[in-house]
Amino acid sequence: MLFGAVASLYFVINAGRNNNSILLRAMFVIWTLSPFVAFLFADTISRRWPFLITLTLYWLMLAVTLGSLVCYSGAFNISKTKPAFIFLIVPLISWLLMIIVILVAQRFLRRDK
Repeated sequence: MLFGAVASLYFVINAGRNNNSILLRAMFVIWTLSPFVAFLFADTISRRWPFLITLTLYWLMLAVTLGSLVCYSGAFNISKTKPAFIFLIVPLISWLLMIIVILVAQRFLRRDK
């Protein structure tokens, strides 16, 4: 996950190298790194969670990290799309996936009890 965060940081800085606004670049960096920070926080509190939810969290970390790097690298470059769009939508999708998967895992765990 640390490698994914550092690589994402590289991609966002590289994509915004021609932008003169320091504030805008800082906001993109914070937004791009926010899912990784959330995963780090979730990892620290997941020690109290049941094993199934923790395992689900780890698989989600891997999937989001790999998916983010693939998207940021330009492998899925959609024509007529500005590079900033990728750095806005990928963290949003990561947050949504994180919330949905953890809630669904908790729901299934409660149902099994």
